[in-house]
Amino acid sequence: MSTKGTIKEILFYSNALTEEIKLLIYLPPNYSDLYKYHLLIAQDGKDYFQLGRIGRTADELQMHNHIEGTIIVGIPYADVADRKSKYHPDGEKFQHYIRFLAHELVPFLDSEFPTYQMGLGRGLIGDSLGATISLMTALKYPHTFGKVVLQSPYVNEEVLSEVAAFQPFHLLEIFHIIGTEETAVKTSSNTLEDFLEPNRDLAKLLHASNADYHYEEFEGNHTWKYWQPYLKNILLHMYGS
Repeated sequence: MSTKGTIKEILFYSNALTEEIKLLIYLPPNYSDLYKYHLLIAQDGKDYFQLGRIGRTADELQMHNHIEGTIIVGIPYADVADRKSKYHPDGEKFQHYIRFLAHELVPFLDSEFPTYQMGLGRGLIGDSLGATISLMTALKYPHTFGKVVLQSPYVNEEVLSEVAAFQPFHLLEIFHIIGTEETAVKTSSNTLEDFLEPNRDLAKLLHASNADYHYEEFEGNHTWKYWQPYLKNILLHMYGS
């Protein structure tokens, strides 16, 4: 009986982004086409596998049947500029990236793997701007993406406005964390921004909604040193069997 999943690379051409993307696909231990699997799509995909060690964490949990069978799809970014262009609400490729996720990637994954093909069968996860694009995508396509994990998201007035205007929160399960030391985060624009208070504003809105919402503040800053240890709890909370 295998105790380790496998990670393979698939090249996927996106018409929405007009580029070829190297997808990192984690298949759980003893993967079989005979069973259906949840999908968890990770922005900052390479970081989640290398810095977050999400594959290793998923192996441990699935080997002991602590979580349901889950395929994890990592979407790497080319560089800082590419990341900002796709993940930032003001980025020139922001809307194109959302379209890629909902209209291109999901149909492809559903055709390639035995997935549940429903909203709560698909999750989005990201850190910082990767969390922002995950949330905004779920707000636009709540029937496609029913689970959202936000690790220290970048939150501005546009994000808060979209959340305030959104209504069908009953379709979403949201796991949200932020560090109490994230009060002067250096951004890709070389500015220092307070992430903590805007995240608390976001939490107030989400607490007032009827989403299945979990919020935590941790003692730490805006780094993988603090995001990585949370992945086990995140997977257990969102995919616990």
